[in-house]
Amino acid sequence: MDAISVIRAKRDRGELTDPQIDWVIDAYTRGEVADEQMSALAMAILLNGMTAREISRWTDAMIRSGERMDFSSLGVPTADKHSTGGVGDKITLPLAPLVAACGAAVPQLSGRGLGHTGGTLDKLESIPGWRALLSNDEMLAVLRDCGAVICAAGDGLAPADKKLYALRDVTGTVEAIPLIASSIMSKKIAEGTGALVLDVKVGSGAFMKNLDDARELARTMVGLGRSAGVATVALLTDMSTPLGLTAGNALEVRESLEVLAGGGPADVVELTLALAREMLAAAGVHGKDPADALRDGSAMDHWRRMITAQGGDVDAPLPVARETHVIPAPATGVLTTLDAYAVGVAAWRLGAGRARKEDPVQAGAGIELHAKPGATVTAGQPLLTLHTDTPERFPYAIEALADAVTVAPVGTAFTPAPIVLDRIA
Repeated sequence: MDAISVIRAKRDRGELTDPQIDWVIDAYTRGEVADEQMSALAMAILLNGMTAREISRWTDAMIRSGERMDFSSLGVPTADKHSTGGVGDKITLPLAPLVAACGAAVPQLSGRGLGHTGGTLDKLESIPGWRALLSNDEMLAVLRDCGAVICAAGDGLAPADKKLYALRDVTGTVEAIPLIASSIMSKKIAEGTGALVLDVKVGSGAFMKNLDDARELARTMVGLGRSAGVATVALLTDMSTPLGLTAGNALEVRESLEVLAGGGPADVVELTLALAREMLAAAGVHGKDPADALRDGSAMDHWRRMITAQGGDVDAPLPVARETHVIPAPATGVLTTLDAYAVGVAAWRLGAGRARKEDPVQAGAGIELHAKPGATVTAGQPLLTLHTDTPERFPYAIEALADAVTVAPVGTAFTPAPIVLDRIA
């Protein structure tokens, strides 16, 4: 077996055999296949695609490159959620303790933000003392005691994916649906959850810009999960406008706490409840309605226990940026567009995100939204408030927002897109 023959097979639109896939993943993980060779293969996959069998075998080979976690000792069903990433997408924060309060255990392995999309771990690290890095034993202990844990994936989980993910990012092959699906699902299957709900974002602020591509990705991932014995369902959800009224780390934690306290923006509450109900159904847990767990305080109780167990001070004030800048509404009328991608880029430029994995982030940086599409606004009223510790960033953020907003004349009829666009099972 050699790398060149595998590259040629896919270059010439051939179907890779199981032994070829097993060998190339293992050899790449061990360093026998060089980055430039795997780059060529990834580009061939992007251009020529993979069959369902190839994707399944590729995913399985990446799982077998490392360890698999086992939560059977918990004695309760497990359920997890994965989002393909968006702007203002803080759903994991209220969702994990909410599902735990309803009777399922939630082993939530999360990541950091890159570019215009935020990262769950960056948001939680704005809580003083909170730790993202846990050993497997610590993760299991928090899960057993609190019902939910949100932490970083360990180095032993799908190491082939870690290498390939970094390579795709710098070789123009991120968009390959077989590689996206296998990357996400190799980690989630290796994680050992019994049920998985996928939140596949669609729109300007999402990786998938149109419904057809999002459906293809969702169907591929659902098929991979089900073939691995994981009860899997996907919701396609709108990401043309930011979720909620904040984009940024501490800002989104604050909004998540509002949801856990029984309030918060309607769209964040709606999606949190929709995903919670899907997770509980997939895990076979019935009884408590998630809406009741938000109202009666039990979800907040699980949040406080989970954050405390990971070293966080739940009563400490969250960081606040030193500088703010208000952007007013440009005209009087109906706000019809508030572009998610533009808001995400602006928040990133303010310091809430990073361009490279090793870049630091500002806990207090980000953007507050004072209106959402469908609202009537008055010229000059605050529309967005920008937050940062470094005011020299303001002009670059404002530049990103130049075409983000559309205001139609007063009386213009406007119907916002539904939050949940489709369901794939």
